Amino acid sequence: MMMRKILLALGVVGSLAIGATAQQAQQTQQPPVFRSSTRLVVNTVTVKDKEGKVIEGLTPKDFVVTEDGKPQEIAFVEFQRLQGEPIPATTLIANTPAAPAAGAAATAQAPAQPQPEVASVFQNGIAPPPTSGDIKYRNKRLIILYFDLSATSPPDQMRAYDAALKYIKDKMTTADLISIMAYGGSSVRVKQDFTDNKEKLQQVIQVLMYGEDKDGDGVRDPDIEGTEFGQNDAEFNVFSTDRQLSALQTAVSMLRPFPEQKSLVYFASNLRLNGTDNNAQLRATTNAALRANVAFYPVDARGLVAMAPLGDPLAKSPGGIGMFTGTLASAAASRFARSQDTLYSLAKDTGGKAMFDYNDLTLGIQQAAEGQGSYYILGYYSTQTALDGKFRKVKISLVNPGDLQLAYRPGYYGDKEFAKQSTADRERGLEEAMMLENPITDITVALELNYFQLNSAEYFIPIAVKIPGSELALARKRGASKVSLDFITEVKDDPYGITQSNIRDKLEKSIADSTVTQLASQPIHFEAGLTLLPGKYVLKFLVRDAETGRIGTFIKPFVIPNLNNEKQMLPISTVVLGSQRVPMGGELASVSKAAAAAVANPLVFEGERLLPSVTKVFSTSQEMNVYLQAYERGATETQPLIAYVSFFQGDVKVFETQPLPVVDGLNVRSKAVPIRLTVPLDKVPPGRYDCQVVVIEPTGQKVAFWQAPIAIVQ
Repeated sequence: MMMRKILLALGVVGSLAIGATAQQAQQTQQPPVFRSSTRLVVNTVTVKDKEGKVIEGLTPKDFVVTEDGKPQEIAFVEFQRLQGEPIPATTLIANTPAAPAAGAAATAQAPAQPQPEVASVFQNGIAPPPTSGDIKYRNKRLIILYFDLSATSPPDQMRAYDAALKYIKDKMTTADLISIMAYGGSSVRVKQDFTDNKEKLQQVIQVLMYGEDKDGDGVRDPDIEGTEFGQNDAEFNVFSTDRQLSALQTAVSMLRPFPEQKSLVYFASNLRLNGTDNNAQLRATTNAALRANVAFYPVDARGLVAMAPLGDPLAKSPGGIGMFTGTLASAAASRFARSQDTLYSLAKDTGGKAMFDYNDLTLGIQQAAEGQGSYYILGYYSTQTALDGKFRKVKISLVNPGDLQLAYRPGYYGDKEFAKQSTADRERGLEEAMMLENPITDITVALELNYFQLNSAEYFIPIAVKIPGSELALARKRGASKVSLDFITEVKDDPYGITQSNIRDKLEKSIADSTVTQLASQPIHFEAGLTLLPGKYVLKFLVRDAETGRIGTFIKPFVIPNLNNEKQMLPISTVVLGSQRVPMGGELASVSKAAAAAVANPLVFEGERLLPSVTKVFSTSQEMNVYLQAYERGATETQPLIAYVSFFQGDVKVFETQPLPVVDGLNVRSKAVPIRLTVPLDKVPPGRYDCQVVVIEPTGQKVAFWQAPIAIVQ
């Protein structure tokens, strides 16, 4: 069992696998035709000597391949020699239609007629590789210029475009094929397929810079994008970090069918994780890149940034004692460093290189090009054809290794056909999914957990999960009359990995026409509750569609502090933000499981349950409900408290509620005083804020602070 865990953890760097069919040659006089299901597995291998020089001239006879310890017959070995000289500015690709001659255009006088709309210069989509499995881009270096426009200011965008134009004009070589992608907040657009046509690439960049004018009216055409990331519900679409990473994963998926090595140059100004909330999507994006043979080369489009200690001239002075203690300057530097940490992780985990604090962004593209050396593409037909979805461990070696060093992908996941799996196989699939150290994102999962002290030792941990209602819509499209979802929650302590609690439940929901119309605004809810002692833990949540086998997992480390040790500050629980209070059982689809019947859920009040927002997204047409508990040690009656909520953008306070006095409600057993605030949002401008909750105990002269990012939409 322990070995299985190790092998499955390596599966995130599996090779590209392409389905194929092997057919025996026909004999004379109508012989029978035999077919066997086979699986062509393609891997890229770099062979270097001890001095780092690439070794050429190797053939299939020089390699040995095993899969799960079983020898495999090598089908082909293809060497990719990546060299090249700069391309002259006038070079065109061979299959580009030639423009008509000037003389012919002058002699052929067409009758007057309305001018047709000019075709867009953009090419939507990446042309698929040959179905035969042939190498489409032989001896070519594949570079993708990916512009994340959702988190890049206009000046930074222009700087990135200028860098791309400079590389295309002066640095591009005959071995380079460049594709251009852009993400504007809703979907990933392929602006140009792989090409070495410098003029076409420059034209696409120019259109990105200044816009497209297909109707010729001299006015830039509006950018119209669809939604490719799930549903229209703002809860699952607004927070930019997960969407940026999800878009990057989508771009990588487009590139997966090609076995060649690929370098994706990621231009962005900011990609900052919100604590551990984005870890699942970050891991999923990284693993997708490894499986698709893509290395990330992030480029900070801000270039070399010089930060004034108290902010730039565009913002007013923040004020406060932090101006004199250095706290504000330290916090600004910390925020800036965090905005680069994620970019660095993407590069390091995929074999690329990040470029920060350098004004010549062209260097980032050069690093991506230089990062691709000559390599071999090796293919073999796996003898393991079972559709069990298990990890296949691949080992590649040389017959005569000597001092040579090999670099390759150590394995891949086999296909699985869920409908044909037995009950035992399905249960085994759940076990293996729970054992994986990396999350599965077939189903989108948003999760929030909180803690509330029950007594001097125990804490109640309510877990709230939201799944997009589009899962019901997908089931409806498949013709199902109901949706069936399996839920598993497991909590282990850290670092020993001992299971402290686990919960399993199931949801079966009939799908009526009236239900489908509610899907965009009412996601599926799952709620669970358990009790734990103070300590460090890791929670793993899994949901599986019992009809198709699609799985989504969420992994979250968390800490339950011992509030009894808090002497300086006022001890408080976590803070729950929500916009919905619903009668018990009033959700569209919900599963609830309490830790014990005797434990009352603190989120239930006067027959209604506060649904945590989970994604921290609110509408100006709603009110934001805030709930927390303050703990008054040694008190026999409620000591008066004062609580209020503030919204900040950077160091600027945008909104603040009136102070709320709390004078009763002390729980004699837990010493908890419940605090409930209602924040009207109709006068708060849409945008992203840091929500801060402050609780003051005047008698004991103690205070508590809590802060989290939120988004407010129309």
